[in-house]
Amino acid sequence: MRYELYYWTGIQGRGEYVRLALEDAGAVYIDVAREKGDDAITPFLRGEHPGSLPFAPPFLKAGRTVIAQVANILLFLGPRLKLVPDSASAQSYAHQVQLTLADFVVEIHDTHHPIASGQYFEDQREAAIRRSEDFRKHRLPKFLDYFEHVLERGGKKHVLRTHSYVDLSLFQMMSGLDYAFPKAMRRLNRRMPLLRGVQQRVADRPNIAAYLTSGRRLAFNESGIFRHYRALDDH
Repeated sequence: MRYELYYWTGIQGRGEYVRLALEDAGAVYIDVAREKGDDAITPFLRGEHPGSLPFAPPFLKAGRTVIAQVANILLFLGPRLKLVPDSASAQSYAHQVQLTLADFVVEIHDTHHPIASGQYFEDQREAAIRRSEDFRKHRLPKFLDYFEHVLERGGKKHVLRTHSYVDLSLFQMMSGLDYAFPKAMRRLNRRMPLLRGVQQRVADRPNIAAYLTSGRRLAFNESGIFRHYRALDDH
């Protein structure tokens, strides 16, 4: 099966969770954003393509099937790429943790855009500073503690006692947070040894290591979910 991955050009956003799964599994896929640009997305958003109607990218095309929403895409890809155990209970739990991670991603985004996504950061700077302070003090440690506990229950190395797409997603989450909130993450470092462990093990996986040093990996930047503004990490 050859997959087609659609996301906005140049944005290191939610689509990266899907890319990591495809890369780790050595799947054959087309990076549509780079090969065809953003214009290739428009027919899908206008409903001019058969199949399900996505609200926004990222979405995946597998044959005639169009799948949107990162957690839903990974639920679809997991069994096909051997990135989740065969049991229904394991797949349900993987999906549950991935959905929780998706909730966390929304809160991360809202640190730099707490008022409106359509406004520039500078237009809501003061609100972002207040939102980020609460995020660093309360929400960041709460979510990290949860994922640390998930790993502990999974045998301390993996969420599901074996490598899965959820481990890949935790790697992306940790890498993004290190970029966006380096000071806050250093302060919390001692309370998340298992998360640091899975982050390193994923980075060391042969296909992921090759991907991270290739031109296919988009660098974190101030157009994606994880953005570094010093004012949001200084207090």
